[in-house]
Amino acid sequence: MNLESLLHDRLAPALHAVAGHPVDPAVRASPHADFQSGAPLALARELGRPPREIAAEVAAAADLHGIAEIAVSGPGFLNLTLTSDLINGALRAAAADDRLGVPPVTGPERIVVDYSGPNVAKEMHVGHLRSTIIGDALARTYEWLGHDVIRVNHLGDWGTPFGMLVEHLVDLGGAGGHSIGDLTAFYQEARVKFDGDDDFRTRARLRVVALQSGDPLSRDLWRELVAQSERYFLDVYARLGVTLGPDDFAGESRYQDDLAGVVADLTAKGLLTESDGALCAFPAGFTGRDGAPLPLIVRKADGGFGYAATDLAAVRHRVGKLGADRMLYVVGSPQRIHFQMVFAVAREAGWLPGDVTAEHIGFGSILGADGRMLKTRAGDTIKLAELLDEATARATEPAIGIGAIKYADLSGDRMGDYVFDWDRMLASTGNTGPYLQYAYARIQSLFGKAGSGPGEVTVTEPAERALALALLGFEPAVRAAAASAEPHRLAVHLHGLAAAFSVFWERCPVLKAADEVRASRLGLADLTARTLHTGMFLLGIEALEQI
Repeated sequence: MNLESLLHDRLAPALHAVAGHPVDPAVRASPHADFQSGAPLALARELGRPPREIAAEVAAAADLHGIAEIAVSGPGFLNLTLTSDLINGALRAAAADDRLGVPPVTGPERIVVDYSGPNVAKEMHVGHLRSTIIGDALARTYEWLGHDVIRVNHLGDWGTPFGMLVEHLVDLGGAGGHSIGDLTAFYQEARVKFDGDDDFRTRARLRVVALQSGDPLSRDLWRELVAQSERYFLDVYARLGVTLGPDDFAGESRYQDDLAGVVADLTAKGLLTESDGALCAFPAGFTGRDGAPLPLIVRKADGGFGYAATDLAAVRHRVGKLGADRMLYVVGSPQRIHFQMVFAVAREAGWLPGDVTAEHIGFGSILGADGRMLKTRAGDTIKLAELLDEATARATEPAIGIGAIKYADLSGDRMGDYVFDWDRMLASTGNTGPYLQYAYARIQSLFGKAGSGPGEVTVTEPAERALALALLGFEPAVRAAAASAEPHRLAVHLHGLAAAFSVFWERCPVLKAADEVRASRLGLADLTARTLHTGMFLLGIEALEQI
């Protein structure tokens, strides 16, 4: 049962009657009562009346079914205390439900989640971590809520760099047998040759033409690069515990045959303008620092296509072929303007109808202890596989190390930067992934000693009540995380739940309690374990039966 929704329904008619129009009760959990509404404060200026007077009028008119007390506090808050019967009934319903009392959405959508997106022929680095972790948590959450989720791993697998790399591999006798680590070195070698050898640079450019024209040797070597890279990516995803699979790869190459059609369609609709030889779109509302219209380059002056053309083709494909209702692009914050412009042009072209949403899910950077972008001591970008190796080596269990990395990323507002601190991340106390994992394992240990199962829950003690309210806050937390595409809303709730269980554990003896109380407290513990397990699954963190 979503208690916030229930209380919303209790207060909304009274607020409507007082204000003369619908008002959001804005019910939230509160340390001063079970829940609190600050709606009267927001109405005070509009109505020109004291907020406490408005609050008293709302309290007098509200439906009090399930509410033990509604009191005006402070400058005009409404403090709401629930009846024990309502809490006990909601807990029992959640305990009897495999979904913990959280029903699937009534109007499921087809949601495309574009995340991770590494480049072929290069090793994944720490810069790919946030997109992969955040995107996977969102995909898991939407899927669990009942949406039809399509995961898309938009690989960088096309363009000039591949002519350069394939030509270098031709010089070395082909790609067979090389590891992805070799390919990273080869890419660096190819770049040196491209920058310093005129003959190689000419051959590499011709190789791009051959590759794009379907030359069999060029395509075979390119496919080998892609295949080796995809095997490597899947190994990293398996270690990281994310749900991206082989069917989710959708590289830039997928859209190459569509790009000429994108340009033709945009030209026919009058949306492209020639600028210095390039074909550009100028969506309304986007200007540079000088105030001039900001161009979105769709076709470059040399006739090649850039990221904008591929992204526009992808939008058209995802809406027209995949039937997306909502599209999420989990890409770093520096790409915000690019995606906003792509979405604006797609809407002008009619490829992104008004009933389909497209959102750039931006995020901040991972910083080192010096407050700068996380790098090795030598100043190089940290390889993701090496980061996972270190997490495994530092933790008592590999799942604890991986969980620590994920929780550190997901527990803060994704738009902010965060400092990568091994000691803090791996701590078994505080706001960390291991804290959640230890809380779950502690409950499993309890049942190993109990010798009996959970019983019907009846809350009486303050610590039990606090734990009960935390348990019943799970649904609002999940729905809030989904609505705003902010996994930290769920992560923060799970930490609060684990902390409430810790207080309950200390203040309410379980195994030594009398029979009915013992069974009830085992019921609370069991529901806590199931909620932590489900919540950690949605974040992609493994729940360990014992530690």
